[in-house]
Amino acid sequence: MNTLRFIIADDHPLFRAALKASLAQNFVGCTVSETASITELQNLLLSDNTSDLILLDLHMPDAQGFSGLIHLQAHYPEIPVMVISASEAPEVMCRAIDHGAAGFLPKSSHADTITKAINAVISGARWLPEGVNYQAGFDSKEQKMASGIASLTPQQFRVVTLLVQGLLNKQIAYELSVTEATVKAHVTEIFRKLGVHSRTQAALAFSQLDVNPQHLA
Repeated sequence: MNTLRFIIADDHPLFRAALKASLAQNFVGCTVSETASITELQNLLLSDNTSDLILLDLHMPDAQGFSGLIHLQAHYPEIPVMVISASEAPEVMCRAIDHGAAGFLPKSSHADTITKAINAVISGARWLPEGVNYQAGFDSKEQKMASGIASLTPQQFRVVTLLVQGLLNKQIAYELSVTEATVKAHVTEIFRKLGVHSRTQAALAFSQLDVNPQHLA
């Protein structure tokens, strides 16, 4: 059997360390890469997109709700993504599947459950915790927004995540080490792809992808 290659994408170092140790123990010889943001994950995948599984936290510092998952699945559909989240709400798990996740694991899962789930997803099956029955629940507005996010380039995704956080064009330019003119061009294209006409509309549209729009944990 080929050596399995995993990527853990989570911004909590202690959780990454615990999960990495569990993978090393239960998948002998595997290789594990770690990233603490969607941007780091994108950069890693640009240099090497041969991983067998991405283990993704929904609450990343440079993504909002399901946006990171949607963007990853659009650009790397060949790599399955297992969402690992503190959320244990069945509707959140089903929405993750709707947005392309191959499985969903609560962070409270025991090590043997994690191993079983990973084996299932790697073999091509879909995984949800015992007792959770998948039910499609795509809202038409959410689906439209997801399609818009999927169409963004990696740089446009970085721009829009900063934009919805309230940063000005010059601040985004500084963060990304590009010119303000480049940011303006990206913003124009982002608005077109998302079907919005202002930063406020973009932020409101993006909020449809929150894990819990009323109270994002």
